[in-house]
Amino acid sequence: MMLRGEAKEAVLVALAALFLLPQAVAVTGETVAADKSDAAAATAPSSGPDKAVSEVGEQVKATTRAGDWPCWRGANGDSLSAETDWNAKWPEGGPKKLWEAQIGIGYSPVSVAGGRAYTMGNADKKDTVWCFNAFTGEVLWKHSYDCVGGGADYPGPRAQPAVDGNRVYTISLHGHLKCLNADTGEVLWEMDVKKRLGAKGSAHGHCENPLVLGKLLVMSLGAPPASVVTFDKMTGEILWKAGQDPAGYSTPTPYVSQGKQCLAVFTSTSVLGLDAVSGRQLWRHPWQSFTNIAVSTPIVWDGKVFFSSNYVNQKKPGIDAGGALLQITDEEPKELWRNTSMANHFSTCVLWKGCLYGFTAQGTWSNPRTTVLRCMEFSTGKVKWEAAGLGWGTLMVANGYLILLGDTGDLVIAEASSEAYKPISRAKVLENRCWTVPVLTGGRIYCRDEKGHLVCLDVTR
Repeated sequence: MMLRGEAKEAVLVALAALFLLPQAVAVTGETVAADKSDAAAATAPSSGPDKAVSEVGEQVKATTRAGDWPCWRGANGDSLSAETDWNAKWPEGGPKKLWEAQIGIGYSPVSVAGGRAYTMGNADKKDTVWCFNAFTGEVLWKHSYDCVGGGADYPGPRAQPAVDGNRVYTISLHGHLKCLNADTGEVLWEMDVKKRLGAKGSAHGHCENPLVLGKLLVMSLGAPPASVVTFDKMTGEILWKAGQDPAGYSTPTPYVSQGKQCLAVFTSTSVLGLDAVSGRQLWRHPWQSFTNIAVSTPIVWDGKVFFSSNYVNQKKPGIDAGGALLQITDEEPKELWRNTSMANHFSTCVLWKGCLYGFTAQGTWSNPRTTVLRCMEFSTGKVKWEAAGLGWGTLMVANGYLILLGDTGDLVIAEASSEAYKPISRAKVLENRCWTVPVLTGGRIYCRDEKGHLVCLDVTR
């Protein structure tokens, strides 16, 4: 039920707090544990009756939660890792490959929690959610369900699983939203958001990542009047729906303003702030992306929000491209600067020590060779340096180092310096197109390509 009006806000807040029991939610698909021989081979979904889930080894049990990377942009939502006990300088030939697997086509990044690594892929018209032993590559379980991999130019699932305690949340290209038991893969609840909510996703399907915020699961679905939908994460009950905007591809960013939990949302037509408890709109700034392609995740810091979209070469009336910084206020946000120097195509920038590091398109958007890595001052939009050679790359930051994955499979470590591009190590780790952000956790870097080749690399000291 969708609640409207200020008079009903108290009721809505009460619902969010009490989490009333939902209607029964049917489950589909199948979950099976895999044999140890399945670790590096299976790309097709499994069949047959459920089996007992393999016991996780002592390595997994000994893992501390401090080193987890459980969701999109990490536990803090900023793509910054505090991990220090890893080696940024590699021997000739690159870091040792610990294990690899074929997981099916797609772009889903790896999430790591409690010694398990989770990701998604598609094969034979089925999506599979994979759970590996993060140390050995043993398949602990996999959950498969019918889902056509294509139909959106770039086939396969895009979203990164979000692990929260003993639950993992996923969404498919076509809007199959699922909550699974993180230990066994059992379906706890699920929803076809296309059928239930009329969610259309974007031209390239559902690309938003599940966001767990306290007791809430937040999804930017693009189903007016349900542009953003918040669920009870335990039951799947819809708590509120808000917004009229068509879908982009972006994931909301949580932030706190005046003691209130809020969400910064980048849609295809605007950037807006929502009250996370009620869904009430707090502010709005128009930004019409070219063909509704708004991909990057908003970055909120010090009362300001940065956002960015590509297609700077599409000089058409009413089209916004490049990046902008807004001062968040109680009323209309103030635009502090806007330029085309940081135009994220699909890779979100990382903010580190006052500077944005990110990949920006230059010239023709369809030619990744014109894309450069750039460092820019957050507060002013001034470019500090740029470097070519990684195409439409992706990145995260750990302990003052950029971890960069180029679109042709080159993994690079560079100092996160505002002075100049300072690469330290480089190795070819994958052969096919790589548009998925690498993940460092526990002294291991996880990388995948669009054909479903997943590798785990040893960078321990």
